[in-house]
Amino acid sequence: MQGKVLSFGELLLRICPDIEDNWIEQHQLPFYVGGAELNVATALALWNVPSSYLSAIPQNAICEGIDVYLKRRNIDTSAMQWGGERLGIYYLPKGKDLKNAGVIYDRANSSFASLKVGSIDWDKALKDVKWFHFSAICPAISQDIADLCLEAVQKAQEKGIFVSLDLNYRSKLWKYGKTPKEVMPRIAKYCNLIMGNIWAAHQMLGTPLDEQFLTHTSGYTEEELLAQADRTSREIIASNPMCQYVANTFRFDHHTKGIEYYSTLFDKDRLIKSTTYIAEEILDKVGSGDCFMAGLIYGLYSNLSPQETLEFATSAAFDKLFIASDATTSTVDDIKKRLTT
Repeated sequence: MQGKVLSFGELLLRICPDIEDNWIEQHQLPFYVGGAELNVATALALWNVPSSYLSAIPQNAICEGIDVYLKRRNIDTSAMQWGGERLGIYYLPKGKDLKNAGVIYDRANSSFASLKVGSIDWDKALKDVKWFHFSAICPAISQDIADLCLEAVQKAQEKGIFVSLDLNYRSKLWKYGKTPKEVMPRIAKYCNLIMGNIWAAHQMLGTPLDEQFLTHTSGYTEEELLAQADRTSREIIASNPMCQYVANTFRFDHHTKGIEYYSTLFDKDRLIKSTTYIAEEILDKVGSGDCFMAGLIYGLYSNLSPQETLEFATSAAFDKLFIASDATTSTVDDIKKRLTT
């Protein structure tokens, strides 16, 4: 594949106060530049895929510095929309209870949230683009952004651009009177690759789930999960004729601080499963799913086989669990080494 991958979404600052230390008196407030789609764009640029990023940020010294930071990482920001009043922020406190740390959003009335249909010249933004990526976090923000996402994917398909969607579900964002099932199916009709998990697909696209997955939070066998992934994938493809691939991630708590991780990819009427990874302790969950999505894009963009693509994406996502930032800092070679260990 030739041409740019354009990732579209809200640029955010993640601020991480350590609630077990006296961060106020110590005047320490670590932060990271992120956002789901920017994490994807950052990984792709690091992996030498032509990567472009489209968001909306205010014209001020802070955001100009962020723009320089992104360009230094080989991310094309020429499509960036400059304007509005503020940059979105979210807080993710850290401490011993890593798994239950709650997200606190501070992104209302941000520059990105102020966009609407007609705000973006898609003919210009999609020039030389072969792949358009976004996540369900965008339509969760407002009806205006949901309409803008629909406009974007329709324009992309008119131009023959491959479209990928990550079914990120953020319950704290769906506050404008619509449920995901009222918004996402219409947008998904224009997507060629849909990634998420069996629960997100049920929540956002209305795909059926066996009763056990609705009533129990654990205790499933791998065989049961893979059978449900196969049914969910077939349902998504049947309901969305443009969809060629469906990916599912399975990430489960393992002991106290550890994790079990594997994934599937449905391609050409067959379900492929990845290697299963297990770790007794992890460092940072943030961005692992974005890294998986980036790995899928990298593999398919680079013409790897579906199995090779899935293994690379899963290895990249697992590797990200040990990196304390929003986006991965591991190169392709770093990830391939993990594949062989």
